[in-house]
Amino acid sequence: MTTPWLRRSAGAAVFAFACLVGSARADDLVVSAASSLTNAFQTVAKAYEAQHPGTHVVLNFASSDTLLRQIANGAPADVFASADQVAMDKAQAQGAIAPASRVDFAANQLVLIVPTGGAKVTTLDDLTNASFKRIAWGDPASVPVGRYTQGVLDKAGLTKRLASKSVLATNVRQCLDYVVRGEVDAGFVYATDAAIARGKVTVALRIPSTTPITYPIAVVARSRHADEARAFIAFVRSARGQALLADAGFLAP
Repeated sequence: MTTPWLRRSAGAAVFAFACLVGSARADDLVVSAASSLTNAFQTVAKAYEAQHPGTHVVLNFASSDTLLRQIANGAPADVFASADQVAMDKAQAQGAIAPASRVDFAANQLVLIVPTGGAKVTTLDDLTNASFKRIAWGDPASVPVGRYTQGVLDKAGLTKRLASKSVLATNVRQCLDYVVRGEVDAGFVYATDAAIARGKVTVALRIPSTTPITYPIAVVARSRHADEARAFIAFVRSARGQALLADAGFLAP
């Protein structure tokens, strides 16, 4: 199910990326990272810049598959951080990353959220009730959180039963925004996303994923700053970087 406001949001993301590319300098380190890393990587980038005076990190956030398409189409990027292994596997198969640089750096958990004060949920089967008319999750064709969600719903035998209620989002933050604004009755996001909207959403269920939710990171094959990209990845995996990720709610890989 695609809505006009979803299409507007997708268009806004493309426009935002065009602006980012237009403003980036040739010596900037461009880090393309999954939407769920937005808050954490903003903090990580500032800490990295503080340790590397003169380095400017430009952050580009979108769904992992969208980022891969941008990179494959020649968009400037030095580091690619994905929210699942599928997108990174595609990147490696397409020659978009330096395979030897690929490492996991974080993990996460899938949760079901509802607007604060919304309908109660005790099991996933409750989503079939009439009180849940619209349920958001990422588009499995292009969004890692959507692939994780579909795996869970397939296992529970709920994918087809909930199809008419689904609102497919272009990234996990869009799912979160739909729930925060009360435009849907429930949504599937990562635990770290739910945490930044504390007070606006309620975590109804913590859901074991059929596939471990791990985040890989790698140097982009066409990076103009490969040494700096490797240094950034090393910082993300360092004790300081891992502490900042833990503060944002991420788990160790």
